[in-house]
Amino acid sequence: MVDTYFVDGERRAHTLGNRGPLRFDADGALAQDIVDAYDDVGFYVFEGVIGPAELADLVDDYRDMHARAPTSGAAARDMTVLGRETDGPGFHFAKPLSDPLGGTAAFDGRHAARMAELEPPPDAPEEVLYFVSGGLQVMDSFLRLSGHPRLLAVAEAIYGPDFAPFSDAIWIKEPGLGSAVAWHQDGTTHWDNPDWDPHIHGLNFMAQLHGTSPVNALWVVPGSHKAGKIDIKALVDGNGSDRLPDAVPMLCRPGDVAVCNRQALHGSFPNTSANKRVSLVFGAHRRTSVLGIEGWTHGLYDEARVQQRSRVIALAIDARRQRFPDETPYVYRPLTGREDANTWGPDTRESVLRNYNMNDLRI
Repeated sequence: MVDTYFVDGERRAHTLGNRGPLRFDADGALAQDIVDAYDDVGFYVFEGVIGPAELADLVDDYRDMHARAPTSGAAARDMTVLGRETDGPGFHFAKPLSDPLGGTAAFDGRHAARMAELEPPPDAPEEVLYFVSGGLQVMDSFLRLSGHPRLLAVAEAIYGPDFAPFSDAIWIKEPGLGSAVAWHQDGTTHWDNPDWDPHIHGLNFMAQLHGTSPVNALWVVPGSHKAGKIDIKALVDGNGSDRLPDAVPMLCRPGDVAVCNRQALHGSFPNTSANKRVSLVFGAHRRTSVLGIEGWTHGLYDEARVQQRSRVIALAIDARRQRFPDETPYVYRPLTGREDANTWGPDTRESVLRNYNMNDLRI
């Protein structure tokens, strides 16, 4: 049976004018039509950013990581992760076709309304892996992707050359089993800031390994990043269901990378499709949005913390240079002149990358 909600959402997604190749003008600035579409819609799909060789690296690394990952939440509590002693990465599990975050206090209660949950197949496992945090430690190809020169140039175009990192994650939607993610806006810190603007809570890059369909994709409400803090529970209750009528799916092919404003209202439905989705997500902030701020984690985001977390960008750039020597590396200005201290290798894997996400800048 055809689900008209998904069909209509797919049709509307293709009318927004927010997809195409990643382009820069003759002066090296991000193409103005891309800037305008991103400002208007709240997300933009860059088509074909990841080349075949890099995509193969990512898929192979993901498969290896998944094969060696814990198989349950109880097993994940052993923080010896893939043979490496660390406090950083986390493997998060949920009941198949459930909504593990909706209506809970997680992330300051930002997932205010639970999505409709479905009964899993009788042969389904008790739990499925749906989220990995600190993934740059367990997928070297993901680390290299986060140093992609053209994507970092997009972050610079939006937030200036002194942009700061946010966090990263691997989101997984297993075929016929993947859990929902309740409607939410990522930002929690700056809604009452007198200098609030539609970009104050940062952006996410979302790289797709397998492509997406309306059933397994992230859905976004266009323009919602400009609306301020939304009463999501009232919106869903007033609509009478979790199928918000203005939302559209973020449709991507393998190797596409979307950039999404963290203030945009977004979520996803249980994955009843036969197709897996694996999204590699990493973010960036305007430096003034994090410096001197106390965000989700305890303690002030002072200069020392911002600089230490930013070293992972420099590390990623060098790791990428070693893998793709014919590519012109991005120059990350906050750490210019400190390249020797941030050269990718066994020493910096321990001194910079190990437990790096304990210093994530979450707002």
